[in-house]
Amino acid sequence: MVKFLENLQDFKAATAGLVLIDFTATWCPPCRFIGPKFEALAKAHAGGKLSFFKVDVDKNAAATKLAAISAMPTFQVWKNGKKIEEFRGADEQKLKALVQKYA
Repeated sequence: MVKFLENLQDFKAATAGLVLIDFTATWCPPCRFIGPKFEALAKAHAGGKLSFFKVDVDKNAAATKLAAISAMPTFQVWKNGKKIEEFRGADEQKLKALVQKYA
């Protein structure tokens, strides 16, 4: 199971490395669709240079604001504390391509 970043401190610590974050919400149908696919990709790439995390936008408003999230799901790649890439939507092919690019 992919770890949720529960607060801003967790978010800042995680984004110091190379990470892919799924910004999600429990009430969001596209999030529920793509969530298991994100989990499967995380499991398949476990131990690699890319780490996988989730942020529940309703539970971690500070990280959601810092990341400028306006729609869910949004996937962002962060490295050394800076956002380097993102896309919005439950597009499995885009998600796989993003993972391949950084994994």
